Amino acid sequence: MQRYLNLSGTSGVTHYEIGVDHIRVWFGADNPYRYSHVGAGRQHVERMKSLAVAGRGLGTYISQHVHNSYDRPG
Repeated sequence: MQRYLNLSGTSGVTHYEIGVDHIRVWFGADNPYRYSHVGAGRQHVERMKSLAVAGRGLGTYISQHVHNSYDRPG
């Protein structure tokens, strides 16, 4: 798990973890949301990975493009 740099200073994202076909994103102390190639789409997940590493724009991207496309348990 990596701490999100939050260069804008306004993101709700606190941490992230990158996998081969997914990214897990933490918003505070809550459980992470897992976005995968299957659930959110490869293009979105790969963009989210880039934004996470850059430390800017991840929270906005999630809210605008993949908000409810996280993997659901079960």
